[in-house]
Amino acid sequence: MKAFLTAEWRNLILANYEFDPEILEKYLPKHTELDFWNGTCYVSLVGFLFQNTRVSGLRIPWHVNFPEVNLRFYVRHKNEQGEWQRGVVFIKEIVPRHAISLVANTLYGEHYQTMPMRYLWKSSKELMVSYDWKYRNKWHRLAVEADHQVQEMPMDSEEAFITEHYWGYTKTPRGSTIEYGVEHPRWRVHPVQSFDIEVDTNVIYGADFEHIAKQTPKSVFLAEGSPIIVRQGRKISR
Repeated sequence: MKAFLTAEWRNLILANYEFDPEILEKYLPKHTELDFWNGTCYVSLVGFLFQNTRVSGLRIPWHVNFPEVNLRFYVRHKNEQGEWQRGVVFIKEIVPRHAISLVANTLYGEHYQTMPMRYLWKSSKELMVSYDWKYRNKWHRLAVEADHQVQEMPMDSEEAFITEHYWGYTKTPRGSTIEYGVEHPRWRVHPVQSFDIEVDTNVIYGADFEHIAKQTPKSVFLAEGSPIIVRQGRKISR
């Protein structure tokens, strides 16, 4: 498929929570099933920075560099060749520009919402990264302090499972499923020393996700990111 979007995804904070798979069943697009790591079902709260963004090769003014925060879970789909494709489903994606939400929701059936956002990257004794977004007059936060030094991810690690789902799956309002490919090299990670997560998940994501705010994540890590390609989407029928 042709490339729809090219960009760099940088400074990805991934906070990963064990989650009840029965709650996620109603969010599954057709022809997908939940994907588990060592028997655990995960949802992840992810903040990252889009840089050098181009849509169909074009740089759109004021939409080149911007942050995103999303809540996602992990699925797999057996393609026409009988091979498993590992992907993600987004509960909600938050961005600061209305045009981004309009394009993604229209073309991919995604669940983007526009909110005021702030992004901080600071290099001192440790690397400090934070994503903040405002909803109903309240600021929410996802932030880490991490080592400057990066490490490779082992092939069979939790980090590899979380970051190496190279497909997106979306349930459309009519019940069909759109699939699109995402391409990037394997990322390296900064060991996280501390984190600060202040999110009212009931208000932002709904009652099904309320208890995330009361949990300690099973893991939090910071990936350095890379250039990425998002391919054009297509409807799947099996």
